[in-house]
Amino acid sequence: MQQSIVSSFAEIAREKDIDRDSLQLIVEDVFRAMIRKRYGADDPEAFEVIMNPDNGDIQIIHNREVVEDMDLVDPVTQIELSDALEIDEDYEVEEEVAQTIAIDDFGRRAVQTALQTFRQRIRDIERENVFKEYSQLVGEIVVGEIYQTRRREVLIIHNKVEIVLPRGEQIYHKDRYRKGDMLRAVVHEVREEGPGPQVVISRTAPVFIERLFELEVPEIYDGIVEIKKVVREPGDRAKVAVVSHDDRVDPVGACVGVKGSRIHAVVRELGGENIDVVPWTPDTIEFIKRSLAPANPINVELKDDLDPPRARVTVAADEVSMAIGRGGQNIRLASRLVGYEIDVYRDIKEEEADIDIEEFADVIPAEIIRRLHNIGCDSAKAVLELSASELARRAEIETVTAEKIMLIMRAEFDEEAAAALAKIAGGNSGDAFAEEREAAAQAEASKEEAAENTADETNGAPDGEAPTATPSADETTMPA
Repeated sequence: MQQSIVSSFAEIAREKDIDRDSLQLIVEDVFRAMIRKRYGADDPEAFEVIMNPDNGDIQIIHNREVVEDMDLVDPVTQIELSDALEIDEDYEVEEEVAQTIAIDDFGRRAVQTALQTFRQRIRDIERENVFKEYSQLVGEIVVGEIYQTRRREVLIIHNKVEIVLPRGEQIYHKDRYRKGDMLRAVVHEVREEGPGPQVVISRTAPVFIERLFELEVPEIYDGIVEIKKVVREPGDRAKVAVVSHDDRVDPVGACVGVKGSRIHAVVRELGGENIDVVPWTPDTIEFIKRSLAPANPINVELKDDLDPPRARVTVAADEVSMAIGRGGQNIRLASRLVGYEIDVYRDIKEEEADIDIEEFADVIPAEIIRRLHNIGCDSAKAVLELSASELARRAEIETVTAEKIMLIMRAEFDEEAAAALAKIAGGNSGDAFAEEREAAAQAEASKEEAAENTADETNGAPDGEAPTATPSADETTMPA
């Protein structure tokens, strides 16, 4: 039994990657608990626990001082001379007796408990090591093997540790995951939950693009070119602001590489995500112009007193769609990159057919016209450059309201839209907001009627008293 117990501890010690000092400490704590249970004490001078981590040998030595017979006070730290002589005939009083305790002597139940405690302590240290190791890797790239795909997450093995790629951190319509494939991602966070720490990785975090560029562009890794900021809509488009700390190095050219070799490597890893590399500048106006590429703004006016600050950008009429981008994507990313809410205005030529937004005051509520002005939509064509969802988001109105506004604008240039507007308006002279106006009028009338009723009920009652109802003839009690 002694040999099997030692072998069990040795096997566990070899399986786990635990440093010698930690392993020695665990073994000592476990066996001292056994000693305390059997002897009632575990005086370090009386008991010595020794383990050889290389082969798993464990030895417990009980040290006691030899005393005269009948002078024994503490049997844990002392031994009578007659008992010592049975061990060795050469012992004398005040000498120290070192006696090895067989592990079998503790009993099978105590040893099994010790093994369970040992395993648990090893697992605790492993969890601590995983948490410490991956907490230092947050923001760094790791490469692991996919071993299981689930509906809401993908499980990856990295250095024998299970890490998780949640659905929200996946490039949803570009990534394809198969068991056995190698996957590259960035460590997003380490959570302490459940039986152990959970390592969460991400392929959608902006820092993932930063780390990919560091791998592909030596100038970034060496600190010659610096990435100032990254914004992205994962799988679709990203903007990266870069600056060079060496006048001889072009930051954009360094990131793109010869014939696009460097940036294409990053794009391939991201499943074809388009990346705009923007040269950073401390000049806010110039930075806003660069961020709206491929459009070339004519003028930029800043409104720093607003919260959030806004920028009024004027572009040529034929470049409005480029500045805004498909579904407003370009202007959204540019706004996040520069830290300003950007409003794009068309540069309207005198001969160009367009309609000022104020001319729709008879069919569009004044509050909505004010909101359209605030986001740069000061003409019908400026409104039509946006999608209904983007107009609703920027003007902070309902999507159905945005759709009505766009139909009103389109009706000025399109006969089919005019017919559709007339059908919706139901003969109200093209007023698509007629129902809203009628509902608002009815609500106002209801309020006035309620106020008049309240006034009638209190009319004639003394100050501070509620009106008293007069009983009907049926309710009047006749005297007997």
